[in-house]
Amino acid sequence: MKKAKVTVHPEYTIGAIDKRLFSGYMEPLGNLVYGGIWNPQHPEADELGLRKDVMEAIREFGVPAVRLPGGNVTSGWNWKDSIGPKENRKQHLDLAWRQYEPNWVGHDEYLAWARRSGMEPMYTVNMGTGSIEDAMHCIEYTNHPGGTYWSDLRRKNGFEAPHDVKTWYLGNEMDGPWQIHSWEKDPKGYGVKINEAAKALKWVDPSITAVASGTSTPLNHTYPQWDVSVLEECYDTVDMLSLHYYHNVPEGDMPAYMSASAAFEEFIKAEIAACDFVKAKLCSPKDIMISFDEFGVGFAPAGKTTPGRKGRIPHETYGEFSESNLNRPFREIDPNRWPERKLKGSQMLGALSTASIMMTFLRHSDRIKIGCMTGSFMAALSIDKDHVWKSLGYYPFKHFLEYANGISLLPSVKSPVFHAEGFNLNEFYQCHSYENIPFIQTAAALDEEKGEVSIFLLNLNWEEPIEVELDVRGFEGYRLKEHIELYSEDSEAADTWENPNAVLPKTNTATRFHNGMIELTAQKLSWNVIRLVKE
Repeated sequence: MKKAKVTVHPEYTIGAIDKRLFSGYMEPLGNLVYGGIWNPQHPEADELGLRKDVMEAIREFGVPAVRLPGGNVTSGWNWKDSIGPKENRKQHLDLAWRQYEPNWVGHDEYLAWARRSGMEPMYTVNMGTGSIEDAMHCIEYTNHPGGTYWSDLRRKNGFEAPHDVKTWYLGNEMDGPWQIHSWEKDPKGYGVKINEAAKALKWVDPSITAVASGTSTPLNHTYPQWDVSVLEECYDTVDMLSLHYYHNVPEGDMPAYMSASAAFEEFIKAEIAACDFVKAKLCSPKDIMISFDEFGVGFAPAGKTTPGRKGRIPHETYGEFSESNLNRPFREIDPNRWPERKLKGSQMLGALSTASIMMTFLRHSDRIKIGCMTGSFMAALSIDKDHVWKSLGYYPFKHFLEYANGISLLPSVKSPVFHAEGFNLNEFYQCHSYENIPFIQTAAALDEEKGEVSIFLLNLNWEEPIEVELDVRGFEGYRLKEHIELYSEDSEAADTWENPNAVLPKTNTATRFHNGMIELTAQKLSWNVIRLVKE
């Protein structure tokens, strides 16, 4: 059996862990909003039409924050048409997802849903077709106590107390040619605009954090110069940079799939370097933090690329803007119309790949302060027309929420490695090869206040287990509390509404602790949490 050694020491500190690192992202795509979180005909709908069964599941889950209302939809959305009595709201064409947007779930419902679910709402304003004046009105309506036209209108609409939103995203994926009013060709112009927008929003509410839209994929030909050009214009007024990345790989290519953490690591390091370059160029004492608020990993069918484009992604290659989609009619939204429920992909692989990305964020906790799983929490909580239940992605996510507290530590890892070949699926999903990717992936957290150490460990090997020697001798006076393991011999096993306990975490009682050394077996494709407590 292959062997690995991991060393975790209290002196190998990275930075404080912001709980928003394990958050969600919401957008009216498919049944995520209409039917998923809102359906006034559901037996557990509240007075706003929000599903109480879903809100209760989220509160139990403990997700700290959610970015909303999108997403691509934001670049064409007019929030003012989504407030007040529903019969007076305006229906529009949603060009992002080619559907009719009835605005049944509007500005106030989104924010109320987040609060009732126990989450801090983080709001995205329209910096595509939207103006700075609209953004000013939005924050005044949302956060000002009263005594002005917009704040009093909120109170008239039934929301007496301010929503008190503290994190404001200034547009979404503004570098993308698929975006409505894309700033792909004018990063300087976007930087100038959001510099003024951030100033104005903070003059309305000085307590907020302003987030600039950064690179939406490192495949764009503008990467990473886009971020540099934007930040040069708004560095003093914004606080964070928003990043997105989806690591979709050829179907069945396990090395490419498991290389996600390497791709994210490379992307994150480049973006931190870009931020710090602008800091040095402007002689600023301020560090720009990162919000990685969309991410995912998946298998995808092979498509085609346009020779000679060199990363210049034509807008028509992206999803809803493809020729086949543009020729189909706009979709009518019906919260009671759901497609036949089918399992897409492996729940176990999805859980492990998502966990590997979250571990990468944790290893950069000094700069990454927000991380939002795409589809909000839907890779962890599954929802259909009638039910909500836990899928396998729930458990690593929940373990981060419970145990990733205090200070992030950087483990030293000596592990067997693998190689991932480069691939070229289409203009949007490409990647170069990666050498020497460790099968054993780790992150760790030290909660000095509680006297606890949590070590998160993945075995990405899809063929065999690995014996791990874990050196924790630096934690004198600590003992092994438990080794939690999520593993199944059947990598296609799934937790469903009909069988919610098909795969559950369990305690591995074979793990041994002696003289500061832990010996354990990390099963193939397994998630492991090793917890130490101070005597």
